[in-house]
Amino acid sequence: MGNLVAIVGRPNVGKSTLFNRLTQSRRAIVNDEAGTTRDRQYGKVEWNGREFSVIDTGGWVVNSEDVFEEQINRQVAIAIEEADVILFVLDVVSGITDLDMHVSNILRRSKKQVMLVANKVDTFDLQYQAAEFYRLGLGEPFILSAINGLGSGDLLDELLTRFPSEKEEPVEDLPRFAVVGRPNVGKSSLINAFVEDERHIVTDIAGTTRDSIYTRYNKFGHNFYLVDTAGIRKKAKVNEDVEYYSVIRSIRAIESADVCILMIDATRGIESQDLNIFSLIQKNRKGLVVCVNKWDLIENKTDKSIKAFNNAIYERTAPFVDFPIVYTSALTKQRIFKVIETAMKTYENKTRRLTTNKLNEFFLPLIENYPPPAYKGKYIKIKYVTQLPDTQTPTFIFFANLPQYIKEPYRRFLENKLRSEWDFSGTPVLLFIRQK
Repeated sequence: MGNLVAIVGRPNVGKSTLFNRLTQSRRAIVNDEAGTTRDRQYGKVEWNGREFSVIDTGGWVVNSEDVFEEQINRQVAIAIEEADVILFVLDVVSGITDLDMHVSNILRRSKKQVMLVANKVDTFDLQYQAAEFYRLGLGEPFILSAINGLGSGDLLDELLTRFPSEKEEPVEDLPRFAVVGRPNVGKSSLINAFVEDERHIVTDIAGTTRDSIYTRYNKFGHNFYLVDTAGIRKKAKVNEDVEYYSVIRSIRAIESADVCILMIDATRGIESQDLNIFSLIQKNRKGLVVCVNKWDLIENKTDKSIKAFNNAIYERTAPFVDFPIVYTSALTKQRIFKVIETAMKTYENKTRRLTTNKLNEFFLPLIENYPPPAYKGKYIKIKYVTQLPDTQTPTFIFFANLPQYIKEPYRRFLENKLRSEWDFSGTPVLLFIRQK
């Protein structure tokens, strides 16, 4: 499972700019208006063949009524609780403020790996001003200009050495399922309904971090690991922060799983935080089963109401709509084994391998009848298709004479035909078009 890095610091020191620099994106928009989705502050970083996740905590704690200090306290609490390494960002131009001192006192008392980042060293002369940060008692400050990239390579090199050593993962190559969702949706009840009947069939195996436990489930012909994060069973310390903790812990669980069971509250429908977690699953290219819990509380249950509920979900998750939805009640144990069966089926779809022969037999006649549109008088020919072996996500390569002229609508056409011919329900697929 990947490591988690948190960026903390007072406002306007360049946290979002550093986040964008590390994730090579423009996702954390500086001066963003309140209420935009929080998953903008979560990204993946790849450096020297290692991959880890980074969160910009500043974007996760947004409440205009907070005084700065209170807001910072919450950011730092989340980072200390959840991250493997904390990047404490300071502004070399304005130097140490009272708020910086306050944060450094909290971080020193924590037992976490903390790296001081002296940001805004945009000119050579400014680097000498970073020396005053030694006063904070958190070690050597890393000289950085997040805006132009100076020092970011050295920071990343050092960051990789700070991660805790990976512990052994479960030995057996079994499917891993994670139950995720926002607070009070019934995750614990579902997990307990899965495992509580016969405790002796359950074994807990420590995962790669203190936050993940793999629970072995082996009965009724099913054999898999249930990925459980501490956050699913552990109440967050501060009630109003439960949402932030739950999303960050969802990241932990999602990254450890093959298939995610996303729980939605039937009495509330699909809400923005459900969509945040949905998009985390998509970004990590995991299998997906949506589980609508508390279905026992819904009156007038008919095929028509189920269809309407399905449509409401698919409308919000478009364009990805090829995933199963199961209606359950963890309380009455209604259809909980259907959830397991559906997750197993989704795992099978995610690991499905198609022979090159089958793919070409299906696609070549289809492409001949419906070829890609010509571009500026040039005719595009797709000659051959194959599936890449040993990939986490089913990945297909189409070889063409002019791949650069094949547009998104035609790619979607190919993906839809692939899904209609073979069952890839619940799993993302990747299509690449390469030069033949």
